[in-house]
Amino acid sequence: MTEITVIDSATFRRVLGHYPTGVCVVTAIDQGAPVAMVVGSFTSVSLDPPLVAFFPAKSSTSWPLIERAGKFCVNVLGSDQRLLCQQLSGKGEDRFSGVTHRDSANGSPILDGVVAWIDCTLDAVHDAGDHYIAVGRVMALEAETPGKPLLFFQGGYGEFNPLV
Repeated sequence: MTEITVIDSATFRRVLGHYPTGVCVVTAIDQGAPVAMVVGSFTSVSLDPPLVAFFPAKSSTSWPLIERAGKFCVNVLGSDQRLLCQQLSGKGEDRFSGVTHRDSANGSPILDGVVAWIDCTLDAVHDAGDHYIAVGRVMALEAETPGKPLLFFQGGYGEFNPLV
């Protein structure tokens, strides 16, 4: 019989905080209004077919709206978009106030000034503990404003500096 190890959430967060992640905003349209969810857990999954994934918390209030839309756009934030990230990660109905964007061909918001965007239809949702694994089929994508991405590392925001 395998012994089950209990790991407290504070230790888990502290240790995994040593792994930097990019910061993305997943956007969709729900009942005619834009919705957004900031995620640091986004990854490519497959080239054929082209699939990506992100991992919304089951406690998220934005995820059910994005899931209901059935399509979404992943917006990769630039290092100069920390304030936008904070605005869109807040609570309240006016999070999109002053946020400039355009609609993708799929109808999801593409935020102005992002490094890249990936427009998707929801392909599958899998249960994963206190999160879901949301898999998106890529319909279109573009490197919009190539530059330094916004990174999250050890509880703070930063940017990538290449080694010379």
